[in-house]
Order: sequence, then structure tokens, then C-alpha cells
Amino acid sequence: MTQDMRDTCLQEWMERETIAESMIPLIGGLYRTHNVITSLYGRAIINRSVIDILKAHRFVRHMEKQEVSVQDTFPILQILAELDVNRVHVDIGRLAVKFRTEANGRDLRAFVTDELGDAIGQSTEDGENRDIVLYGFGRIGRLLARILIEKSGGGRGLRLRAIVVRRGKGDDLVKRASLLRRDSVHGTFRGSLSVDEENECLIANGNVIKIIYAGSPTEIDYADYGIKNALVIDNTGVWRDEDGLSQHLKCNGVARVLLTAPGKGDIKNIVYGINNGDIAETDKILSAASCTTNAITPVLKVMNDQYGIVSGHVETVHSYTNDQNLIDNYHSGDRRGRSAPLNMVITETGAAKAVAKALPELKGKLTGNAIRVPTPNVSMAILSLNLSKDVSVDDVNEYLREASLRSDLHRQIDWVNSPEVVSTDFVGNSHAGIVDAKATIVNGNHANLYVWYDNEYGYSRQVIRIAHQLCGVEYPTYPVKN
Repeated sequence: MTQDMRDTCLQEWMERETIAESMIPLIGGLYRTHNVITSLYGRAIINRSVIDILKAHRFVRHMEKQEVSVQDTFPILQILAELDVNRVHVDIGRLAVKFRTEANGRDLRAFVTDELGDAIGQSTEDGENRDIVLYGFGRIGRLLARILIEKSGGGRGLRLRAIVVRRGKGDDLVKRASLLRRDSVHGTFRGSLSVDEENECLIANGNVIKIIYAGSPTEIDYADYGIKNALVIDNTGVWRDEDGLSQHLKCNGVARVLLTAPGKGDIKNIVYGINNGDIAETDKILSAASCTTNAITPVLKVMNDQYGIVSGHVETVHSYTNDQNLIDNYHSGDRRGRSAPLNMVITETGAAKAVAKALPELKGKLTGNAIRVPTPNVSMAILSLNLSKDVSVDDVNEYLREASLRSDLHRQIDWVNSPEVVSTDFVGNSHAGIVDAKATIVNGNHANLYVWYDNEYGYSRQVIRIAHQLCGVEYPTYPVKN
């Protein structure tokens, strides 16, 4: 490589950095002033660094097999900032790609204006924030808190008002704050966090979050804290049936309850993207099902739609959880008493049967089992499927790639085609499941699919999607088709 080539490469990189730096205030201004949430092929770019933005652009080459640069997307942001647009999601990467193929002689401004259509000129007066209460503050609870805080900048959406916990020994409030601030798996909290000990509150990125100490829901009157019409997200797992969870509804200030575990009895188990259309106004208690059910159901749906699933088996290779023991000790469950960091542990999973609650057409067609393994996060589901027709590896992988890009489930299904990825590469992935194309095996009408999933963060994002629907703060996404 000559000196001129080296100089050219460096100069091009510096130019891209400069443009990405110019994008940051536009992205932030659109979000905080107009509730316009921008992304790039589903990758978040709000509150992200220059390098994060450039990497998000690089991702498009992997998925679309063509380049999308900041030179393509920056003008779109400039146009959005000048238009009267409010309360929408805009994928600037998809818009840029669509402009290449469907501009039909229009300039970029005319194209963007046509694509956003009725979104332009909509009123910003959409009511108050909706109050959210987290009942419990474990692994899922803290991730939900991070997501809610991160997405509160625009206002007129979900607002985390309180967290309910049992008072611990020692300096409880400071310890809770520290667990939110630092995470061994998910890294440090993005933003500013302080403790108001006098008022027993956490202040995170300007959000005042009351810590309520209670032993049971019956002890709480949320109206005392100015909380009203709230959605309580119960992430304790203590109660999973209607009788137990209905305790929350008896509290003043609570409107609905969402459980972050599979519900029992007649409670609807919702996998967002699959059966969230079944949510009725009269449903006061709902379940977000399990992380595994959320990971596998979208992939199973698209496979069944295209190829027909005759039967199958789901084997989950799952990271250990807080339910297991660090060292060998008594446990009421079979095998779970053995040391989680030292053993692979065969255990049961209800995910295969739970799929049928969200996708009734697969009732009775799937079996399932699970192996807990010594990793702290990111799991894998192996779908061994007997299909109604013969298929090829290339056909299946291309179909799933297209599903991840252009189907109604593109927020649930991700797709990767690298021979080098391992579990830690998927920490923080916002999709419910990620298809590993290199691992796909096909033999006639039998297909083995390997689906990674961040069983903490990816699942938490699914929970938040349900919360948005329950609270009526869903925003339309543009472009509508790509």
C-alpha cells in the first residue's frame, strides 16, 4: 500500500467521523423536542457515540450487501429536523436504501416528505406521561429501569416513577443505586445517577424515581406518591397466577399489571410481534411469557408460514440464573442444587409448550428440554424441525435473512452470518432471537436452526414493547415498507 493510499483511507475516515459528530445534535434534538426516535436498521443511534453511529452504518453492509454511509443518512436527518414531524420512529438506514431504488426521479426532500406522509404536521399534544412502577429490582428489573430511563428523554411516554423492594440490611439505597450503575455483564449505566437519601429516591438522567419499601403490594398506596393509572411490571416471579397478581390491582393508583415470567391459569402469555393483537382493553393482568418463548416463537412462526412445521424439538442451552446455587446446596428443583458455575445442568423448560399459547397452530407439535450452562448471560435455542417439504440451507437462510430485514417481525428476529461469533457477541442485542446462519443444518425436510438470544436484555426489550402498547404510547415506524 502506498503512502497516498494510506493518507486517503485516513482522510475518508476523518470525514466520516466529522459527519457522525454533526449527526449527534440532530438525533438528540429530534428525540427530545419532537419524540422522533431515529435508528439504523433497528440499531439504536440515540445517545450513542461517534463510533457507535459509524458501526451501525457498517452493519447495513452485512445485512443488505451494500454500503450505507453517513453521507447517505446525514441529509435525511437534516430534512427531518426541518419538517414538522412528531412522535414517530424513523429508520434512516432503510430510508437511505429505499431512496436508491424507489426515488423515481424525486429529490431526497420530496422522497422523505412522501414517505412520512400523514406523520407530518401531527399535533404534539398527546397527553401526559404514563406512570410505570417496577415491582422488584433484580436482573430484569434493573435492565427495564435502564431502558425506561434511556427512553425518557422525549417525554410524553413511559415514565419510571417508582421501584418497590424489600428493605435490605445496611445502606440499602446506595447499594441499589450501585447495582443500577454497574453491571458485570451489561456494563455501566449510560448517564448520570445520584441518590437522594432524605427522600429515598434515585435521580437518573433527571428522572426522580421513588424507592418504596414494602413487604407486599397490600402495603402500598401509590397515590401517596402522586402515581396514577400506573402499569406495574412485576419482575419478582413470586406471584404468577391471577389471585397473586391481582393484589397489585387493589392498590390505589394501579391500572394494569405485567408479569415478566410465564403466567399460570388463564393469564394471557404475550409474545410481542406474535399475539400482542390479542390484548384487550379489559385485560388487566398479562404475562410477557419467558425469554426462551420470546426467542423461539417468532422464528417458529415464519418457518411454519413458509415451510409448515410437522413436528419438532427445542433444546435450550441456557445461561445459569439467580435461581441456581453458586456452590452445591439444597434446592427444591431436580439437579438445580448443584453448582451453577461448575456444571452443565439438565433441567426442564416449558417454552416448547408455551409457544402454543402464542401460536396455537403449533399446539402439540413441539417437545422441549433445557441445559443450564456456566455462562452468566446469552443463551441459545436449537430448533430441530420436521417440515412439510424439502428445503435447502441456502433457501432457509435467505428466507430468514429477509424475515429479519423486511417482515413484520424484524424487531424480533435478527440474523448473523459469521463463522466467528460466540455468545458474548450478542450481549445487549435488542432482538428476541438471532438466527446463526452458519450453523443451519438441513437434510431433506429436516432443519436444525440455532437461535441466540440475550435472555436478559433482548427479553427486557420485548417487555417494554408490550408496556408501550398497554400504555397507548406506540409510535408508527417509517418507512412503512422497504
